[in-house]
Amino acid sequence: MARKGKQVEAVAYIRTSSAANIGTDKDSDKRQRAAIEGFAKRAGFALVGEFNDAAVSGADPIDARPGFSALLDRIEGNGVRTVIVEDASRLARQLVTQELGIIALIARGVRVLTASGDDLCDDSDPSRTMMRQIAGAFHQYEKARLVAKLKGARDRKRAKMQAEQPGKTVKVEGRKTWAEKNPELVAEAKRLRGAPRRPDRSLREIAAELANQGHVGKRGKPFSASSIKQMLA
Repeated sequence: MARKGKQVEAVAYIRTSSAANIGTDKDSDKRQRAAIEGFAKRAGFALVGEFNDAAVSGADPIDARPGFSALLDRIEGNGVRTVIVEDASRLARQLVTQELGIIALIARGVRVLTASGDDLCDDSDPSRTMMRQIAGAFHQYEKARLVAKLKGARDRKRAKMQAEQPGKTVKVEGRKTWAEKNPELVAEAKRLRGAPRRPDRSLREIAAELANQGHVGKRGKPFSASSIKQMLA
């Protein structure tokens, strides 16, 4: 828990499983929020943000959830290292999916607490540790399989293009980097990161500065912290 006399910053994660649970006349999100806020107050945490996945099934992959993705962006951007949920099922109903979400947070040095005080990142339970390792291995396998699948598709495309253009060197690109898509934007992001008098400027502050200059994402919103991190890399 947070140390006595000092409030530790935390963010809340709320998930409602179906559209039927959304709306002013429904109480799923309100119940979760009340439980999280009550625990935070008792345990000495200061809630500084809330991330919500509405109408998202507990079986849906963690990386396909916009709210959870925004949560990761916030963690990467401002240093908050505690996430509070109503209970473990709010992350996911299925244990493997749940553990993959916890692994993603553990990898970022984050603790996940429930409103009843359980630490979902606790590794003292051998069975949970084993499941976490299995889930992590499965995640790595799926990632490697996807990489191999994409490489196979590029190889087939390259062979086809080579057959259509004999004697010419063909190039099949993967997803373009920010530097390839918008070198001016990358240059400005790097300038802001190293600007005089502000060497400690955070990723989100850089995103806000870029937005003020008219550089925003596809939906007209400031770039995420992870996008800024990719530009600077």
